[in-house]
Amino acid sequence: MPGRTILVVDDNPENLIVLGELLLGQHKVRTANSGERALFLARQRPLPDLILLDVMMPVMSGYEVLAQLRADPLTRDIPVIFVTALNAAEDEQRGIELGAVDYVTKPLHPAIVLARVNTHLELKAARDVLRRDNAKLELEIARRMHENQVVQDVTIHALARLAEMRDEETGRHIEHTQSTVRHLARLARSHPRFAAELNEHTIALISKSAPLHDIGKVGIPDQILRKPGKLDAAEWEIMKTHAQLGADALRHAVDDTHERAEFLDFAIEIARSHHERWDGSGYPDGLAGEAIPLAARLMAIADVFDALISRRVYKAPMPFGVTQALMAEQRGRHFDPDLLDIFIGAYDTFCDLARRHTEDPAAAADATG
Repeated sequence: MPGRTILVVDDNPENLIVLGELLLGQHKVRTANSGERALFLARQRPLPDLILLDVMMPVMSGYEVLAQLRADPLTRDIPVIFVTALNAAEDEQRGIELGAVDYVTKPLHPAIVLARVNTHLELKAARDVLRRDNAKLELEIARRMHENQVVQDVTIHALARLAEMRDEETGRHIEHTQSTVRHLARLARSHPRFAAELNEHTIALISKSAPLHDIGKVGIPDQILRKPGKLDAAEWEIMKTHAQLGADALRHAVDDTHERAEFLDFAIEIARSHHERWDGSGYPDGLAGEAIPLAARLMAIADVFDALISRRVYKAPMPFGVTQALMAEQRGRHFDPDLLDIFIGAYDTFCDLARRHTEDPAAAADATG
């Protein structure tokens, strides 16, 4: 195994000479006559592939050197063979417990020393290959997972934009409601009512799913969806079906693939229930209170906030102050009271988010009034 570097540590010059001559025919050899020098050489590149370490040395014993080697991330994986005149079982046990891979005793037998050195060099080489292969595998897995996430995100946004294009809303609605849901969920996680349900993982899934909340609008006829005015009672009943249409479409997609995607569970909840109201007067199921999924309760606040401050063909944008007052009136009626309190408590932040996502400077200016 040519080219391997071995560090030999011994305070006795004769022992350094003996081991150096024994190993130099096959390996590169560094020598140190003290623990302090050994620690210095052990950190020099290229790092040693193996260390032969004397136990009984003045100032710093081999045990102390090994302890420091194992404490340093740079040197902790270098295999160490103790070389010593000690032969008590407890001395050998102590060295093994500290992390030595083997033990050879003086007087040294060249054939035994070479056999053990080569064995541990081969083991280290195998570990190094395995470590490199694992690192490559982890990088490949990370790359593929990233690609899958990109495909998911592109697909989600493509579907969401398809729905919004049909009812003449703009792409900003997707980004704005998504960022509002994400920020509101992060604030809500510190509330005792929501802490058990909201962590970084679930918040990421909920915000990923948020753009699909109105996907069911693709099933609403154009004459209703794009009507430039108030819907009559019959038209409104048809419009309300978009919540169930969206949830059913997502559920069928999951069933068709026979695979469960965790974020789609939240997407189905949001699509179906984001028009439910805390007092039970919403649709499509008339759910009330905590029977409404938390993801849908978060989405309800984000969706209404965006709708009120945005320009539509049938209305002008409402000022932030008016919007806040209108939403506050719906505490415990339309909205989860605790979630609305959190939202109102950080209202200026949510207004700033809205300004960042606006595509209508005139509307943004109007909305600040």
